[in-house]
Amino acid sequence: MPTPRFSRPITRRAMLSLAAAAASVLVLGLGAGDAAAQDKLKVAGIYTVPVEQQWVSRIHKAALAAEERGDIEYTYSENTSNTDYPRVMREYAEQGYGLIVGEIFGAESEAREVVADYPDTAFLLGSSFKDDPALPNLAVFDNYIQDASYLTGIIAGAMSETGNIGMVGGFPIPEVNRLMHAFRAGVREMKPDATFQVSFIGSWFDPPKAKETAFAMIENGADVLYAERFGVSDAAKEKGILAIGNVIDTQPDYPNTVVASALWHFEPTFNAALAKVQDGTFKADNYGKYSFMKEGGCSLAPLGTFEGKVPAEAMALVEKREAAIKAGEYTVEINDEEPKSS
Repeated sequence: MPTPRFSRPITRRAMLSLAAAAASVLVLGLGAGDAAAQDKLKVAGIYTVPVEQQWVSRIHKAALAAEERGDIEYTYSENTSNTDYPRVMREYAEQGYGLIVGEIFGAESEAREVVADYPDTAFLLGSSFKDDPALPNLAVFDNYIQDASYLTGIIAGAMSETGNIGMVGGFPIPEVNRLMHAFRAGVREMKPDATFQVSFIGSWFDPPKAKETAFAMIENGADVLYAERFGVSDAAKEKGILAIGNVIDTQPDYPNTVVASALWHFEPTFNAALAKVQDGTFKADNYGKYSFMKEGGCSLAPLGTFEGKVPAEAMALVEKREAAIKAGEYTVEINDEEPKSS
């Protein structure tokens, strides 16, 4: 493009006038939607697995809902390795994202180093550790859905004929352990002498391995499986036994296999963090509390195709305990110790 030619020199006053005029044109050219978009909080999600994976899918779903409401601008990275996680965190922070959400179970110390370098960025990260006052811009969370897991255990205990229950998990970390213990407590409400086969596959997303592990449990007498990982319900379906879902409702995919599921609703957690970032009060805290049933963070999925097939005695206990939990009159024990076969 050729250099513009002027008939007389441009004075400083004239340049300021031109700049002001240009700014006015820019403002006038912005529609209401464009101006609102500039005020939206930029949120980035960083996930170590595909967003279809059940645990991460709940975070992703809550963020998408906020974006659809027009509250935020949302982008995400999936399948991010633990070794690459800190780099991706830095990139989003450098790009001006006001809230970064994700899970750092496999990169705890490295992630905290990044958080310390960006004190003006809010981080909401899944973690096995409690909040750290030394990092006021890091809030942690986990899916404390032991209330719903306990209720599914009551149903599993009632549906099991042998009292031999198989349980397949990813890793024996607190967020998995506490759900398994709560489930077992529920089973024993109906089957006090129940036995449990417990195995961890060492992966958050390896359906073939989870399936093979479940097959072994079925061969060893299990007639109900606790499907903490994808792949377990496939084994149950093939062998004609029952399964209990975790975090999401998979019954539509396994209508004759999945009896019940403990659902995690991340919306209360995400919305609480979002409100605090927007009003400037975000700080180090343990957001796991928003996953409790009384906070609306978890629920028992509808029985669907198994409606009317669960013994009435079990359903009466489920309804009684659910009401008591919501009212704060009954507390499901939180046990983070690794569960063992028994």
